[in-house]
Amino acid sequence: MAIINIQDLVKDYDTNGIAVRALRNVVLTVEKGEFTAIAGPSGSGKTTLLNIIGGLDSPTSGTVHVVGKDLAVLSPKGLSDMRLEKIGFIFQAYNLIPVLTALENVEYILLLQGTGKEERRGRAMRILEEVGLGKEINRRPKELSGGQQQRVAVARAIVSEPELVLADEPTANLDQKTGAGLLDLMHELNHRKNITFIFSTHDRMVMDYAERLISLTDGIIVSDEKKKSRREGAVITKPKKMKSKR
Repeated sequence: MAIINIQDLVKDYDTNGIAVRALRNVVLTVEKGEFTAIAGPSGSGKTTLLNIIGGLDSPTSGTVHVVGKDLAVLSPKGLSDMRLEKIGFIFQAYNLIPVLTALENVEYILLLQGTGKEERRGRAMRILEEVGLGKEINRRPKELSGGQQQRVAVARAIVSEPELVLADEPTANLDQKTGAGLLDLMHELNHRKNITFIFSTHDRMVMDYAERLISLTDGIIVSDEKKKSRREGAVITKPKKMKSKR
């Protein structure tokens, strides 16, 4: 079942009166349960694509369907509700609320969803245990390391068990060991809970973990590799070159 269906997506930005094309006729389908990385150098369009999938930005033209909804027909409130109920976000800068504890940061999404106090507290505590932060629940972000803050961000993104998690450069501020541990955790959650993960990255380690690797250059999908699950052994198929429309 397709959780994302994008057809002929174009995104232009106006830079000092000059139109800059960030995405060029992108066609993309992502099935439920995929563990996918969108890779490319700075300026390739990967973060723009992720933002459009998450309803944080809008296309210039083309159609974008996410979790069964046509984003073009949703009102601002409809987009907000979709993000709240269906999508978890992991940002490079963590985006934790500094005055809240780790537990309160994770609870916050459930509070917005109207979950009762006892249930949201229990769910938040369980997910923080899962990410290895059971002893850090009362610490605020400034009292946590970068890796611990990112784990809180992961816990917050998945505590409501969304259908889709979008992660923008999730390992960019982490050392290799911490980044690998975080990817192991997300990969386990992907297989255990069937949550779809999509990363934007230029980190080779993230690309190696991904079971599907989509490469962008100048806003064009230039290759799309599907690999066997890491549980089966990482066997990479030959990249399929995609035809682009200019």
